[in-house]
Amino acid sequence: MTSSSSPSQDAQSPAQNYPEGLRADALMEEDVAWSQEIDGDRDGDQLDRSERAALRRVAGLSTELEDVTEVEYRQLRLERVVLVGVWTTGTVRDADNSLAELAALAETAGALVLDGVVQRRDKPDAATYIGSGKANELRDIVIETGADTVICDGELSPGQLIHLEDVVKVKVIDRTALILDIFAQHAKSREGKAQVALAQMQYMLPRLRGWGQSLSRQMGGGSGGGLATRGPGETKIETDRRRIREKMAKMRREIADMKTGRDIKRQERRRHKVPSVAIAGYTNAGKSSLLNRLTGAGVLVENALFATLDPTVRRAETPSGRLYTLVDTVGFVRHLPHHLVEAFRSTMEEVGDSDLILHVVDGSHPDPEEQLAAVREVVRDVGATKVPEIVVINKADAADPLVLQRLLRIEKRSIAVSARTGQGIAELLALIDNELPRPSVEIEALVPYTQGQLVARAHTEGEVISEEHTAEGTLLKLRVHEELAADLAPYVAEPALR
Repeated sequence: MTSSSSPSQDAQSPAQNYPEGLRADALMEEDVAWSQEIDGDRDGDQLDRSERAALRRVAGLSTELEDVTEVEYRQLRLERVVLVGVWTTGTVRDADNSLAELAALAETAGALVLDGVVQRRDKPDAATYIGSGKANELRDIVIETGADTVICDGELSPGQLIHLEDVVKVKVIDRTALILDIFAQHAKSREGKAQVALAQMQYMLPRLRGWGQSLSRQMGGGSGGGLATRGPGETKIETDRRRIREKMAKMRREIADMKTGRDIKRQERRRHKVPSVAIAGYTNAGKSSLLNRLTGAGVLVENALFATLDPTVRRAETPSGRLYTLVDTVGFVRHLPHHLVEAFRSTMEEVGDSDLILHVVDGSHPDPEEQLAAVREVVRDVGATKVPEIVVINKADAADPLVLQRLLRIEKRSIAVSARTGQGIAELLALIDNELPRPSVEIEALVPYTQGQLVARAHTEGEVISEEHTAEGTLLKLRVHEELAADLAPYVAEPALR
């Protein structure tokens, strides 16, 4: 709060009693002159002119919580951030969409976005990402808005991070650190937490900084011990890096052990010839909503980026009665940090090992083609380019009809659905039934009633075309794989048709 006064308000000012020529002297003497008649009735301490014009703190106005027990009754203060991006290629709309997505990521992480700026450059500045002059302008914006964090729309090198922080005088993070923070908040399973921790340590290792004692060295490790001083010894920061590498090695071993369990489950599904369908797509495109609509899985659905990270596998059935599994994978995003791709590789292998990919895209997004390209880039990184793909344009009820027509025309194997209303779900199920690989051998077998396990396998592993119960046994006409065909060979009524 500011305390100020104006000379015009001092109705009793002694300067009014002086002639014009002596008015300046009177004004100079006003602060030191005091009389009982004029100043005796004023309340409070009288301040010098400079003190009256200065800012003055008023005690008791702060709402900052001092008692930790009050936290549960009051909303915690959000981190106040300013966004900054470098526009190198594409159109202005592309740059604005990228910064809008960064704002959504910051909001998901629990920050309050105050402002966002974009700079046009051929390439980011090697020292401060946006150049020294623009960094000073960014500092002015930070001061004006009262922000305490700057988020850059790109991955900064350790040098860029340090130099930009030196200029803006507040914490600076990049897009990669922001996404890692979101993943750390949303990971629930043991495997998911381990994968996120590994990615965070990979990101943090080259960005460790040392101050003061962190740069001090231990005593050299000579063979004689005691007073041996040969060699400079490790600094504290070098010790920290070594410990991080050891933790990373341990984390990789744990993830490898958890991957073994996932591989065993996958091999079991292969052994039973159960087809697998992977749901992949951009974050917040509606993958979990689609999984719930198709299988009733009850997975968390939230209008937020990376709301669900842990993959979910559910059993489903086609309209013709064929069993298959649906796998909801982690969401993708443009410029997905390579640390995450590497750490989540065992999870993303579900996409590469599937028989069909449902590529979900948000039809109501301003730039759905960019989403398709970003997801396909990650799919290419995990080696799943040969898996058949169906583009599922979700949120058709909220999308622009012209955008839907454009996407359906560009993507030859595509369908428009709405997981919220159920629009197009029946057509999608029929399309999945047609696209899933079918057994290669079609036979007709009369299975005795004593061989009920073969009939059960025919329903789970094959595709039953017709079934009839006769006096001798169950007459089946079905398509099966070669392994089951060999087990049914003693009961085949007719030779293989193809």
